[in-house]
Amino acid sequence: MNGPETRRIPRKPYVRELLRLQAELVKMQEWVRVEGARLVVVFEGRDAAGKGGAIKRIIEYLNPRLTRIAALPVPTERERTQWYFQRYVEHLPAAGEIVLFDRSWYNRAGVERVMGFCTEQEYRRFLHQCPTFERLLVEDGILLRKYWFSVSDREQERRFRARLDDPLRRWKLSPMDLESLSRWEDYSLAKDDMFVHTDIPEAPWYVVEADDKRRARINMIAHLLSTVPYQDVEPPELELPARPPSKGYRRPSRDTQTHVPDHAAGLTSGDPL
Repeated sequence: MNGPETRRIPRKPYVRELLRLQAELVKMQEWVRVEGARLVVVFEGRDAAGKGGAIKRIIEYLNPRLTRIAALPVPTERERTQWYFQRYVEHLPAAGEIVLFDRSWYNRAGVERVMGFCTEQEYRRFLHQCPTFERLLVEDGILLRKYWFSVSDREQERRFRARLDDPLRRWKLSPMDLESLSRWEDYSLAKDDMFVHTDIPEAPWYVVEADDKRRARINMIAHLLSTVPYQDVEPPELELPARPPSKGYRRPSRDTQTHVPDHAAGLTSGDPL
């Protein structure tokens, strides 16, 4: 039997608390905007650990002009010749912005290390430079939060199998993801080594137990909110203006425009809303 820490949260209290936290995220974003703060949230962890789902819930009600996701593709040949952190720097937030890194510069300490995509010298240089890089970010005033989503090997395999059978989510699987099953211990050792070098007081790692996705989302969002010193910002008073009287405008005939076919008309009208 699962202990209380792994027992799945029922849907109703989960949705209720998630909506409350999402309302707080909206308040936090407004505080970031008004104060000119800069917030960076790094999401790392095992494949299929639930990072994307957590990010999706965070941004659901936020202003996309102020909060964006940075999910960088494989570096180009030109980027491979740059300082390793260089391509991440251009995605850092300006005043009033929040950036969520769906994987980050820690690729070098994870997949690149395990799969042999970087040299031993490049890996060791990363471990040496990363704490300094992050201290510089924090020293410059950036609020930096780092979350590691932890999932058991059994739960990861179960999620992989579910994705294989789901045409809507199969795109989430890649040969690299499947390779992680046979390299579980290699990734574990890489993560432990990474923590030793980069879990620093100025930018500590926060581990999110993610075998229960609902619990992981609630815990992660609640923690993020608790670490940002945001306050309620009084919104400006808005009032809908009175609609002015018509000046005789007439809408063009529907026959003069190309309309989207009414696909919805074919749905069963008796279905509940």
